[in-house]
Amino acid sequence: MKVTEHIKQAKETLFSFEILPPLKGEHIDHLQANIARLLEFNPAFIDVTYHQQEVEYRELPDGNLEKKTVRKRPGTVGISAAIQFKSQKDVVPHLICGGFSKEDTENALIDLHFLGIDNLLIVRGDPVSNQRYFIPEQNGHKHALGLVKQVSNLNKGIYLDDELQNSHPTDFCIGVAGYPEKHSEAPNQQLDMKNLKDKIDAGADYIVTQMFFDNQKYFDFVKECRAIGIDVPIIPGIKALATKKQLTILPQTFHIDLPDALVKEALKCKDNVAVRQLGVEWAIEQSKELKAMGAPVLHYYTMGKSDNIEQIVKAVF
Repeated sequence: MKVTEHIKQAKETLFSFEILPPLKGEHIDHLQANIARLLEFNPAFIDVTYHQQEVEYRELPDGNLEKKTVRKRPGTVGISAAIQFKSQKDVVPHLICGGFSKEDTENALIDLHFLGIDNLLIVRGDPVSNQRYFIPEQNGHKHALGLVKQVSNLNKGIYLDDELQNSHPTDFCIGVAGYPEKHSEAPNQQLDMKNLKDKIDAGADYIVTQMFFDNQKYFDFVKECRAIGIDVPIIPGIKALATKKQLTILPQTFHIDLPDALVKEALKCKDNVAVRQLGVEWAIEQSKELKAMGAPVLHYYTMGKSDNIEQIVKAVF
């Protein structure tokens, strides 16, 4: 079932979460165990992220540079299929611009279609660690808008090869990312909102927000969207603070502000066990307010661990 169908049929706020594929060489068992802890709360769908491989350049004795892959999370398509088959829950694989040509993208979409997966979350993706700015693959998409258009075309039966005979349309439900605190590369909020509206006009069906820790930012974001004619469901993305280090890492990585009250309480914590519990309590209060205000789905970023999300969901749903 499509994400939008889940929302349309729901009588109350739904629950969903996002997982990261294991690093190359790791087994899926740990991931399955994390998922199992959350299945009892009946998630409407499960997101599976996709990440570009990380590379570094090592100098050889002769002075030349050797490109070496140092970190990779392959298997988004396979893991999505395995989760959907084993759990009987709808999955939402992420599709990114980085590392994909348009033909690679089309082939991945065909595979997902054959597997009976009809939901996608489309994001541009971050630059790899050795790049200051995002660099698309040759004949790839530079922005998520182009990727949305390609999927939307495939939903109409328009393939890259316009000479295909009897081309069969897909039927993907397309999600895109939204940024209550503005995308880091957008020059201002106004242009960021225009870019989001362009993705909706191109065929996106719903929005999932970047994490935020102040609900007012989400409420204001929804109002801004409605004011410019964006009428699709807007799903809040929630992350629970887990360590003191995240007080620095989260703002740097995701370009978000942390509320003064949360920061002050986190700094008082004697260790990360206490910080993790504070993060759970803060997310519970966030979730209860969002649910009371009618958010269609509460979507949790697990970051590979589910014990804290289990506590939150148990208190809210």
